[in-house]
Order: sequence, then structure tokens, then C-alpha cells
Amino acid sequence: MATLVLSALGTAVAGPFGGAIGGLIGSQIDHAAFGGGGKREGPRLKELGVSTSSYGTPIPRHHGRVRTAGTIVWSTDLVERKDKSGGGKGQPSVTSYSYSVSFAVALSSRPIGSVGRIWADGNLLRGAAGDLKSGGSFRLYRGHGDQPLDPLLASAEPTTPAFRGLAYCVFEALELADFGNRIPALTFEVIADGEPVTIASLLEPLADQPTIDRSLDGLQGFSNEGGALADSLASIDQLYPLACDAGGDALSLGSADRIPTAPPRLPEAAAASDGESFAAATGEQHRRQAEASDVPDALRYYDIARDYQPGMQRADGRARPGRSQVIEFAGVLHAADARSLTNAAAARAGSSRETIAWRMAELDPVIVPGAVVRVPTRDGLWRIDSWEWRDQGIELELTRVPRGPSPQPAADAGSALHAPDLAVTPTQLLAYEMPWDGNGSPESRACYAAPSSASAGWRGAALYYQQGSDLLPLGPSGSHRCIVGVTASSLAASSPLLLDRGSSVEVDLASEDFALDSVGVAELANGANMALVGAELLQFAQAERLAGTRWRLAGLLRGRGGPEPTALEGTPAGAGIVLLEDGAVALDSARLEAAGATIAAIGLADPQPVYAELANAGIARRPLSPVHGSVGENPDGSIALAWCRRARGSWLWRDGIEVPLNEQTEAYAVGLGDTETPDLHWETAAAALQVDAATWASIRSQHAGKPLWVRQLGTAAASQPLLLTTIA
Repeated sequence: MATLVLSALGTAVAGPFGGAIGGLIGSQIDHAAFGGGGKREGPRLKELGVSTSSYGTPIPRHHGRVRTAGTIVWSTDLVERKDKSGGGKGQPSVTSYSYSVSFAVALSSRPIGSVGRIWADGNLLRGAAGDLKSGGSFRLYRGHGDQPLDPLLASAEPTTPAFRGLAYCVFEALELADFGNRIPALTFEVIADGEPVTIASLLEPLADQPTIDRSLDGLQGFSNEGGALADSLASIDQLYPLACDAGGDALSLGSADRIPTAPPRLPEAAAASDGESFAAATGEQHRRQAEASDVPDALRYYDIARDYQPGMQRADGRARPGRSQVIEFAGVLHAADARSLTNAAAARAGSSRETIAWRMAELDPVIVPGAVVRVPTRDGLWRIDSWEWRDQGIELELTRVPRGPSPQPAADAGSALHAPDLAVTPTQLLAYEMPWDGNGSPESRACYAAPSSASAGWRGAALYYQQGSDLLPLGPSGSHRCIVGVTASSLAASSPLLLDRGSSVEVDLASEDFALDSVGVAELANGANMALVGAELLQFAQAERLAGTRWRLAGLLRGRGGPEPTALEGTPAGAGIVLLEDGAVALDSARLEAAGATIAAIGLADPQPVYAELANAGIARRPLSPVHGSVGENPDGSIALAWCRRARGSWLWRDGIEVPLNEQTEAYAVGLGDTETPDLHWETAAAALQVDAATWASIRSQHAGKPLWVRQLGTAAASQPLLLTTIA
């Protein structure tokens, strides 16, 4: 309050300078009036750093499990790669550029066990399973004395050492498209030790190790980033109080908060005769500090549940009034351990306001610095902070020990936005050609690739078409996963003329997160739920999840788009299925004509290309098979064959409207026997054919049991045959 009043008064009298002086004086008055010698300090705990590459930067020593930025110690220039796609049959070609880089990052100046996750610009570059989310390779050298030199560094810098004793990693040809074509800001989850952090490991550089009897329960990780080891011990001492005794042959470090079952009792206080020592007559001086300026209010630390981001836990789980002091501890903890350590530190700091100076005339080997004792004239327990032998006696400095254990309220790390760790799984691929839908040129083909994978962590794949033994690029697939799978049961033969309400087929989809919807008849009429099963196009009305990835499809419309014979033949189990949707990748059909019908995909998790044959290749330019075939016998013994023509791209029958031809000429082939090598063959330009009586009689006598069929001859292909009759 005085700060506000005097600041306003000073501004009114002497302007801004007077306001500053008034605010300073008011702050001192507030401090004296309201207590709270400590101040709420800004965060001294480092936020998560980023990788640097500066000479003289110390390489930290990591213990336990930590998240560190590392230091880039070597790098290549950006490597440019040029890819050309398109350019077929009047289509413009597209040239795209991508960049990669190779570099090495120093992680720790002591050996480590492994590296877990790696973050790049805050997103996961490497998952917990060790999978890279971007193209490239990763190699880790753990810093042991026998580690070899990385082959990439050896080829680039022949004089490079093996960096034994230094843990480092190498990224080779890391793709930079996801990072704006630059080296991203990296942080690494370093698992330095498989065991808990110990003081002995922190003091490894010392030639003469002290005697240590102090555990660091709950401490998951700690980093020494340079400086005196005493500074690291001082940081540890804030939460894990240390009792140091240099009175023996070597330094010993113990626990300053350990309570013995039977604490020794101090001898009676001794008087002093020099007239200069404290409490010369009684040998005891009791002090109690009035204000609690040094009692910590909160602890900031690295929270392992928040991906090592800084977290905060308050003593007793609540903010205290007035000013407060925050402990900045650069260690990795769980929230519950952090709350427990905060409460214990606050209890110790509160008790330490009460001290005793005690003089005794007797020596006792159990009364050493750090020991917990009883005082004849005071209740409770006291800890010996210091021990000094003087000519008037042995002088001790005692601090009260907290009365009982500190409270252990529940703790919560709070919510954090974690980068999703989705496994990069292998690519699954189906490719197909769709019947012409009547749009565009009748000569066009609609060919698609349907890439997919079992996990949403799949990042897409590069698509190729096979030309001889070469794979030529078609471009990237994007990260959209098509809904694909395989049939788990056979699809029985059925008529394509009516909605099949009795048949069903079970399918196993590629991923559990794929879902299918049921639709009504009106939606089926508008083309909903169209799927390619094997070579057959069908629609389904009901979709029911049975378990996991297993679904049952029922209410089937078979043989859609013209290829009715596939419905009449059925499809065995194990055939591929793909839901036809907008996410499929359109392919350049001009290249497929020259290269055949084999498509390939290569993703991050694919050690070899994944191949798929183009299903229904050529169907877009194949006429629909004729329908409504009839065989009529004339009075003179001749036979009249007739059928109805259909047209590509015109699947609906419209009254009063002539079916378009969509071919250069109207022509049909009528054959007897095998469709590829018929015994007899006729061609006609009309949807009818007359067979004279003598020929028909010869056919009946010489070709009994053979099929008589008709197929339309299109501009680029012939339709599938329509069976007119079987010779009796």
C-alpha cells in the first residue's frame, strides 16, 4: 500500500523521477510492515532450450532421464533433390525440389544408455518406438571408450576422432520439408542411466570420492552443465538436505533430514570465563527469527509427465499471502514427489527459524555435524549445523527439526499439450481404374491409387509406375489414408439386377480407426458406399463392426458400373477392398498406357517398394456388355438373334431418349465357343443377326453344349460377352 501512495505522491511532486524514488521508499516500508523478506523471483529454471552450434559451449553431463537440446558439432550444406512429374499427353510437367541435410549433435560428456523421443520444432521427430517421422536415418553413439567413428563423418572429415567419452548422434539425409527446409530446433530425451540418480554419479569427476550415505528418492534426472561440483551439490541440498562432515580422514556426505530411533542427549551446557563468548554464564543462547522470509512457497522443476516441460508445485498445494520464495530446481521429478519435497523444504525452512547456540565441555563421537540430538532444556529434536572446538569448550549451532513428517497432499502435474506419438507403419496399396462416368472425353481413363496404412502416424508415400525394371515417379501420395482391407469371407455369386438383402461379406480393414456407415436406399441411389471388392464394384447399405477391424457388409448392390459378370462369378476370401472416396490419388493414365498396370509406393517404414496391380485396367474404355439377349426361331428354320446396346458413361435407362453410342462406330461380334478363339465368328453393325437354317442345323449337330455369345466392339476394346444361348 505504501508503495502505491508514495509513488503517486513522488510523481506529483517531482515527476517520474520522484515517482521512482517514492516507489522505492514505499517498497521498503511495505517490506518492514508486512514481512516477507524473500521476493517472488522470475523463472531461473531454464525453459526447454534449442540446439546450438557455438564454440566454447559446454557439453553437459546427464544423469537419469532428461530432455536436452544438444550441440550441433558438424553439418553438411543443404542437399537439393529435383523431381519431375506429369507431362503426359498435353499435361504440363511439374518440377518439385526437396532438401535434406546431414549433421551430428553432441548430447552428453559422459556415457548414456539410450535416446528415446526426439522433438523437432515441438513435434515428434522420433517416437518412443525409435521410428523417425521424417525421411532420413539416425545413429547413436553412447560415449563409451570403444565406440567407433561414424562412417559419414569419416568420409566427410578424414581427421575426425571417434569422440570416445562423448555421447553423440548423427542424422543422415534428414528430409527438411516438414521444417521449412532448415535444420529444426531439436531436443532429445536422453536416458543416461538405467538406475536412479545418485550423488556418487554426480561426483564421478572427483579423484577422491567422499563417503556417501544419502539417497535421492524421486529424482528422475539431473544435468550438470558446467561449473563447480559444489554448485550442483548446493542445488541438490535445497530439496535433499546434505550433512557434510570433514572431521575425519575424508569428506562424508549424509542425510541431514534422517531421524535416528534414539537420538543422543547433549551434555549440560558449560559456562565460559573469557567474557567474550556467547552466554558466558549459561552456555546456551536461544534465538527465534520472527519473519519467515526464507520459507519456500513453491518449487519449479522439470515434470516428466509434461514431457520434461517446467512444472510448479506449491507447498501445501496453495498460494500463501504476501511475498514468497520459489525454489528453482533443474531436476526431473514426478508431480507427487515434487509436492512432497516442497512441503518438506517448507517445513525445514520454517523450523530453521529457531536456533540454539550450545557450549559443552565433553567430547562425544556421536555428536558430529548433521547429527540429530536432544537438548536438556528444550523439547523436540535439534540438528547440529556446525561444531567448533574452542578453548572455552565445544560450541555447537543447533537448528530445530520439524515436528513430525510433512503433509503429503495429492499432486497433479496439470494438463499439457503432448506431441502425438503415432507409429509410422508400412504402406498398404491398392490401385484401380473406374468405369467412365460420362464426363470429359470418351477416351479418358480414371485411374487411382489408394494408399493406406494401419496407423494414423503414416506420413504418406512416394508413388511410382513400373516401366520394365525401373520405377518412374508419379508424385507424392499425401498423408490421407484410404479405407482399405481384405475380404475375410467369400462373396457369393449374385444377380446384379436387384438389391441383394440376403447376402453379406465380412471384411478386415487395415486399421481399427477406420469406420464405415450404414445408408438408406435413397443414398445408395445417389452412389453412396461404393466399394471395389476384388474386381467388382458394389454398394452396401448396412455396415456393422463385429470386433476390432472386422466388419460385416450387407444390403448389396452388385456389379455396379457395367461389369456384371464379376457379380455372377463371386469373389473369394482374401481379395482387396477399397472404399471409393475423394482421398484416392488420381494417376496419369497416359503414363500407365506406356508402362503397364503396376503401381508402386515407398513410405518411411517401407524397406522395399509396395506393389499393386491396377484392378479393372482398361475398364474406362471398354463398352458395356449388351443386355436383353434373345434367340428366336423363324418358320423357315433360321434363327434371329437380338440384343440391346448400352453405352459407356450412361448407366441409367431414360424413357424416350436414345442411348448414346460413345464409340466411333457401332459394331458387334457374335461368336460360338471360346470368346478369345471362337469356332465360328460373325460381325454386324446392328443389334441383331440372322443365322440361316442350314448354318443353324450344322451348329446344332457339330457344336452341342457350346455357348453362343455377343460382345460390342468399341473404339479401344471389346465388351465382356453376353451369353445368348447354349447350343442344345
